[in-house]
Amino acid sequence: MPRLLAITNASAGTSTTSSIDAAVEVLSRVHEVDTVATGSTDELDAALAERPDLDAVVVFGGDGSLHAVVDAVHRAGRLDDLAVGLVPLGTGNDFSRTLGLPLDPAAAAERILGSEGRRIDLLEDFGGAVVVNAASIGLGAEAAVRAKRYKKRWGPLGYAIGAAKSAFVPDAKVEVKIDGRPVRRRHGHITQLSVGNGRFVGGGTDLFPTAEIDDGQMDVQVVFAHTLAGRAAYVVRLLTRTTDESPLVHYERAQRVEVHGEGLRCTSDGEISDPCPDHTWQILPGALTFLA
Repeated sequence: MPRLLAITNASAGTSTTSSIDAAVEVLSRVHEVDTVATGSTDELDAALAERPDLDAVVVFGGDGSLHAVVDAVHRAGRLDDLAVGLVPLGTGNDFSRTLGLPLDPAAAAERILGSEGRRIDLLEDFGGAVVVNAASIGLGAEAAVRAKRYKKRWGPLGYAIGAAKSAFVPDAKVEVKIDGRPVRRRHGHITQLSVGNGRFVGGGTDLFPTAEIDDGQMDVQVVFAHTLAGRAAYVVRLLTRTTDESPLVHYERAQRVEVHGEGLRCTSDGEISDPCPDHTWQILPGALTFLA
């Protein structure tokens, strides 16, 4: 019987226990299932190291939990050995939207059992960590910082509150290269730069409407909205899913993106880093087998 490790978040509330139990019961029909709750990278690394004969890992959580587990698999050098599945239990569940996963835990587990696995791309950042869904610097990262305090109480609405509170965040003076080519506008500043593997961010915003998770490319969006009116116009484009057509946006697909200049925070799959003057991302084509 194939061995599967179900990884839950140690900080998850008791309200999720019944959901986890229901999904594990489904998975146990076909797999020998171990369940472990982790709360740190060290605990994730240990959980994988203690189980060298695993066939698959299933993440119970949202985008941040998925990011942490896939990054641990990457650190362990086991991307080629382990398939990964997801039972969405997060706030935004953005990557699960791209995959079209059901939000009912038992149904998501049934989807995993019925999957033969598909190879999907990942992104690798400047520190060697992976990005599963999307990463952003500038306005997007600052909105994520401000949304953090509201997400627990307001759910996906917390992202909108964070974005509203970031409306006056100043633009950043940086140099941007996409596949080695400079991307510039007259002012030399950017409002936001985002790279995407999946389509959605911030609890359902369709930031990358043309993104595919298995095309060997990342979608790149550089926003030049220097005025409040420009930022309002960009929001309208977000709501109408036409950001790739906006004159305020440079949008293309690429394999490598480099940013150098002002120290900026980055949000990667919802995880926020400290300010850094250098950011790079490169595509890892077909790096992971995903059960979906």
